[in-house]
Amino acid sequence: MWAGEPNCGRARRACRWCVVLLAATAFLSVAKLHAQDEALTLIIELLRDQDNEIRSLALEQVRTEARGEAATRKFAELLPTLPSETQVGLLSALAARGDVAAAPAVRQLLANGQTEAVRIAAIEAIGYLGDESDVNVLINYLAADDHAVQKAARNSLIRLAGPKASQAILDQAVQATTAIRIALIEILTERRAGQPQLLTAALDDDAQIRRAAMRALGQIAAPEHLPGLVHGVLKAQPGSERIAAERALAAVCQRMEDPSQKAKPLLDVMNKLDPQQRIALMPALGRVGGPAALAAVENALNDSDAALHRAGLTALGNWPDGSVVGRLLEIARTDEHAEHRAMCRKALIRIAPLEDARSDARRLDLLRTLFVMCPDDAERNQLIERAKAVRTVETLRFVMTFTDQAALSQQACATVVELAHHSGLREQHKEEFHLALDKVVAVSRDATVIDRAQRYQTGQTWVRPKSTP
Repeated sequence: MWAGEPNCGRARRACRWCVVLLAATAFLSVAKLHAQDEALTLIIELLRDQDNEIRSLALEQVRTEARGEAATRKFAELLPTLPSETQVGLLSALAARGDVAAAPAVRQLLANGQTEAVRIAAIEAIGYLGDESDVNVLINYLAADDHAVQKAARNSLIRLAGPKASQAILDQAVQATTAIRIALIEILTERRAGQPQLLTAALDDDAQIRRAAMRALGQIAAPEHLPGLVHGVLKAQPGSERIAAERALAAVCQRMEDPSQKAKPLLDVMNKLDPQQRIALMPALGRVGGPAALAAVENALNDSDAALHRAGLTALGNWPDGSVVGRLLEIARTDEHAEHRAMCRKALIRIAPLEDARSDARRLDLLRTLFVMCPDDAERNQLIERAKAVRTVETLRFVMTFTDQAALSQQACATVVELAHHSGLREQHKEEFHLALDKVVAVSRDATVIDRAQRYQTGQTWVRPKSTP
């Protein structure tokens, strides 16, 4: 470890380690044999030491040993007298102690800290030691240009203990800018707080606020909040906002204790609305699924009202599992309207490979059936892409038949590497996958697909890049 180091350097280094070990022994004995003040004096002395190892030992004592509010106050009083590097360490140790007696000193250092590292450490410590009175300051830092400062403020706003802190965050959210309101909504989601206010925000005139509120409610709302969520869906603009709101509502319904009753609270709300509102909510009902929802959708499909019938088709296409594939297949084959047949066919391409009670073989058989029904290469490519969800060697064989077809080969190559990504499947059919990946390397025009194929052939891994929010 010290090869090539001068003898005097080795001696000094060994001496410092001896000091560390002696200090550690002293700590153990001082707690038993000496007064608390003497122990604190020793810790404080070592906190001022120039040696990193000695300071680290002292900081560990601050975290785990010298207990009590009096000790906390003595350590906190040191903060303004220490170098920045030691301030950062001591702030972290005081946060780990969790004694709020240190909070006033931390607040003072936050106001007067000289370096960014100290400021960030103080912000982080406030999350462990502070209270609702710190919310305004932390929100101000949430708007900082520095990402590290923003992140520290966000984490501390999540950590601040107690319902009063949540209420203070809610109070500030009312008057904040759009960007800060969205950040505070996300923070409230982590705190699992503010459902009534989020229901109000879901009806905001600002689409960004509505989206953030519905996304939060999808995670923390309960079935009793369904009436408010329904109005949030109706307020959302048709298109991507409405779809996201429907998914949030469906997520809440899925949390019903009795799965067979998951659609009941939504149906109860819908029954009290006017016909146009019920039609608008039919796609959301489809995302919930279940027997009660299916009965309502069947009524819509059998209704003479064209708008209600179409809403029923949309609901069927949004189903969360494969229980409706037979009904969709029937409509895709027999409906007199080409547009309706196309809606059901595309829905089947999405639903066919979903994992549920059906076997892998049945799911793959449905994909084969749908492939014959696809009217163009665009739908065929969508189907080949979805085939990756059926992780069997039979799927590999099915997809490989398209690698020689110019219009389908690129998507087929991409699906092959997605199947090969699963090492258990790949290793179980090593030779077959090796040949398939050879074909991918020869046919694909996508550098990433080729790189993945070559990696899998040699047993290497590939990490999917994180998608941007």
